[in-house]
Amino acid sequence: MNVISVKGLAKRYGERTALRDIEFDVVAGELVAIVGPNGAGKTTLLSIIAGVQSASTGTVAGTGVGASIGWAPQQTALYSKLSVAENLKLFARLEGVADPDRAVLRMLEQTGLGERADERVERLSGGNRQRVNVALGLIGDPPALALDEPTSALDPPQRERVWEFVGALARSGTAVLFSTHHLGEVRRYATRAIVLADGELLFDGLPAELIAANGGDGDFESAFVAFLKAHGH
Repeated sequence: MNVISVKGLAKRYGERTALRDIEFDVVAGELVAIVGPNGAGKTTLLSIIAGVQSASTGTVAGTGVGASIGWAPQQTALYSKLSVAENLKLFARLEGVADPDRAVLRMLEQTGLGERADERVERLSGGNRQRVNVALGLIGDPPALALDEPTSALDPPQRERVWEFVGALARSGTAVLFSTHHLGEVRRYATRAIVLADGELLFDGLPAELIAANGGDGDFESAFVAFLKAHGH
């Protein structure tokens, strides 16, 4: 069963077209990487799927639609003077969660942040702040989660811990869509890759398929660059 079904999606800002006729489906438990050069439309696509902004044309349907999709933007929306638990409880109430206290306890356990529940966010490491950011997107127990550059400001050990957490989410059945400029993460963690360029979907398939078709010799980044060159980007 499709958690998300994107059909004929387009987004225009005045004379500029950010997305053109995007179509794909996502099923439960998939870890889908949305990659492309700067300005490809990655953030726009994820934010439309998450219900943060609307499409100009086309539809996003499925068991997870709009506000029911979790959203963790690149720029975190955390309140630095509040504790981890206080941030989670505030967002649980904003999401209209029936039992905010239970939701907070669930997320503290799921993210492994229980020991830091009473710690103010401003005192957390970058990796732990990102885990809280992801937890906010999950507070309503959505069927899918959209992550915009979740590891962009993290060092390698911090990135590893975030991906351990995100991988566990996917294994438990949550569909995860993420954008990244760390292309090694696509080969290592994604079950599927979608390549955008100038708002168009150029590839949708296994990372290994893109590598095999573009002489990457096991390296997704070099295959990705070769693929874009072959398509005039």
